[in-house]
Amino acid sequence: MTTVAIAEAQSDILSALRRLGGKATVGDVVSETGRTADEAREGLKGLLESHRGHMAVSDSGEILYAFDPRLIRRGSEPALVRFRRAAGRVARGVFKAWIVAMLVVYFAIFVALIVAALVASQRGGGDRKGGWGGGRRGHVGHFPGGNFWFWYWIMGSRWRVGRPYYGHRYERTLGKDDRVPFYKKVFAFVFGPDHPAPTQQQLDQSTLQLIRSRRGVLASAELVQHSALALPEADEEMGRLMATYDGEPAVSESGELAYAFPGLMVSAHGRVKAREPKPAWGRLEYPLEITGNDSKSNAIVAGINGFNLLAAVTAPWFIFPRLGIGGILAYVGLVAIPVVYSTLFFAIPGLRALGVRRENRRRERRNVRRVLLGLVYEMTLKKGAGVMLEPAVAHVASSLPDQAVSRKDVEKEFHALAAEFDADVEPDPDGNLVFRFPKLRNQFAAAEGLRSRMKLEAAELGEIVYDTSDSPEEASARDMAAFDRELAGASLADLGRYVGPTTDVGYEEDWELVSD
Repeated sequence: MTTVAIAEAQSDILSALRRLGGKATVGDVVSETGRTADEAREGLKGLLESHRGHMAVSDSGEILYAFDPRLIRRGSEPALVRFRRAAGRVARGVFKAWIVAMLVVYFAIFVALIVAALVASQRGGGDRKGGWGGGRRGHVGHFPGGNFWFWYWIMGSRWRVGRPYYGHRYERTLGKDDRVPFYKKVFAFVFGPDHPAPTQQQLDQSTLQLIRSRRGVLASAELVQHSALALPEADEEMGRLMATYDGEPAVSESGELAYAFPGLMVSAHGRVKAREPKPAWGRLEYPLEITGNDSKSNAIVAGINGFNLLAAVTAPWFIFPRLGIGGILAYVGLVAIPVVYSTLFFAIPGLRALGVRRENRRRERRNVRRVLLGLVYEMTLKKGAGVMLEPAVAHVASSLPDQAVSRKDVEKEFHALAAEFDADVEPDPDGNLVFRFPKLRNQFAAAEGLRSRMKLEAAELGEIVYDTSDSPEEASARDMAAFDRELAGASLADLGRYVGPTTDVGYEEDWELVSD
């Protein structure tokens, strides 16, 4: 189909989806639009890339395309929100430049004035004529504002304008010549370090590596293992990945979807071999830091601002009388403005600390979920056993020794996982509730069966698992036979190899996705 034809087909399908409340099978779209089944299938698949939605399986075994009823585009934002964000970026840039200028300029002014006042005191009251140090004005005026090395320290040498600073742990990974300039640490002190904003392509890289390492086939439960997304979000993300990277769905008899990506397994260098990325519990989130600077940098910035504040507050009693300075302009310029500025300089990080604390609380809960995922996947896929709450609490607490783990948080995340995967709950002989996750195993089994039959890693299609020309009866019969083979062939040893050591808990930096 040409680009124009595809656009026309998608427009027709969107209109049909609006009438159908956002949910449709290929047959629904064909009957509503008069398009062929291939056009309907390709159009729906393309819309999964551009609009929020996912794939499911209907009671009859048909693939169901479920979109948000409002048919919201992915990443869409109102124009006003985009304008505010752009205006905010400009305003922050101007404000940051003003902050550094104020801090450094007032520091230079107050150093010069204090030196002049001390010299004037030694001369018995100072030179009233000059008001700024008399005959030594030219000398003190060059300290430190006219010093080349002072400005070299402020601005840095090789640091390009706009380059992000993600904090002191990021700084330690840089070469010795890529010294972070002082002004970036001033920004970080007030506003916090820069936060990475990875592109969708950067976010997809590790997922594509996972698909390749799992022989071109992935199920939503496997994406959860990798990303810690909630299962409904993983279903939606799998739909987007399928549309973006030319995947195809396959349905097991139990109604589990797996996705094959043949194109990702074709390489100019022979058989594809990819190293599996770390699972979610190996990529925990570090807590945010208020400034991101190391203690030395914070002490320097705070010391300079504290010096300015002290100098401004004491100026009417120490500097003004010795140098003969007075008048409303002097009080405004050398007392009121620096006092307000320096106070805000200290107050803003204090206010930001509240937001950082809230975000770190969310990160702690996400880390609890990630560690719980490791336990649930291990017990389900390696040991074929259920999971109980109390051992889960102990496992999370031992895996996160640097984090205060509450039983309430673990219980909340544990029950959320059980709800996502429709866990079966039954009491053991002692009356303790045991949670089993057959849906999790079924998804892995469906994906493993599809891998075995398609053999994408060897560029062999093997037995056909999905054919658009099938009648519903033929598709159902083949799915039933295929899933029987999946359950028979997918042993704990087969599925357990996809779960690495759950005790190997580690952290991942936010900026690792975008670092040069």
